[in-house]
Amino acid sequence: MSQRKPLYSYWTPRYWPTWFGLGVLRLLCMLPHPVRLAVGRSIGRVAHRFAGKRRAIVRRNIELCFPDLSVDERNDLAKRHFLALGMSLIEMGAARWSSDAALSKLCDIEGLEHVSDAQAQGQGIILLGAHFTTLEISGRAVRSTGVSFDAVFRRNRSEFITEFLRSGRERSVDNVIEKRDIKTMVRKLRDGHAIWYAPDQSFKRKGAVVVPFFGVPTMHITATSTLARLGKAIVIPFFSARTTDGRYLLKFFPKFESFPTDDLVADLGQYMNVLEPFIREYPEQYFWIHRKFKDLPEGYPDYYADLDAAK
Repeated sequence: MSQRKPLYSYWTPRYWPTWFGLGVLRLLCMLPHPVRLAVGRSIGRVAHRFAGKRRAIVRRNIELCFPDLSVDERNDLAKRHFLALGMSLIEMGAARWSSDAALSKLCDIEGLEHVSDAQAQGQGIILLGAHFTTLEISGRAVRSTGVSFDAVFRRNRSEFITEFLRSGRERSVDNVIEKRDIKTMVRKLRDGHAIWYAPDQSFKRKGAVVVPFFGVPTMHITATSTLARLGKAIVIPFFSARTTDGRYLLKFFPKFESFPTDDLVADLGQYMNVLEPFIREYPEQYFWIHRKFKDLPEGYPDYYADLDAAK
């Protein structure tokens, strides 16, 4: 890991536009919660209007996963996804600057007993998450319940943004661990720690396999099975969602039984069997803006070859 630098070291002119944007975000986070979410939705509407390439990716992903929807229904879902993305930007600021007390008042929690039961066994816990637009704020909300955990993160191309996100997440977690640092994750799990880990984004590297996602071939990494085996950990799925009244649902599912197995594809199938129904409940909140179906091996179609048709 590269040596960290404090945020104040990024004060050169090249970072001033970013600092200005963060200053505006800080001010917005001082507004009442319903008002700041409304601002987030407005940001999402603007992004939907002008982000043609990203809009095309979202529409293509939705087209693949929800083929039974009409074109108008799919386009409406894509627009609602951009509204969710806009709100997630505001929530990122709220996760950094709001108090635990303020956030806990906005949250409804289901299944926390599954974590308590696992902790009583003294084993490490993998909180098996996914990339929903509520990702940032849910971490702070979980921390307010008293659950202590580490989180795995992926570096941004910008050092400044990486440090901003990492330092913000440190308000939610004990430690942040880089995605490739398997050794640290295993050590933490063997020491009885909980780790939030999301293996649902496409990843082209050794250890990835093709597993259906909504019936579409998708690359997924098999590291969850490896972590559970080496770390002797219990695996508990955990997802979050924004409800229609502006509150947040944090849902812990029962632990995976007989996990891991010798069948890595079957292990991932267990994950999909929990993840897909939750996405269907809150379809606009999954991270469709990511190229979910990229990096497939030779012989599979390139689902993003003709994105102009989806704009």
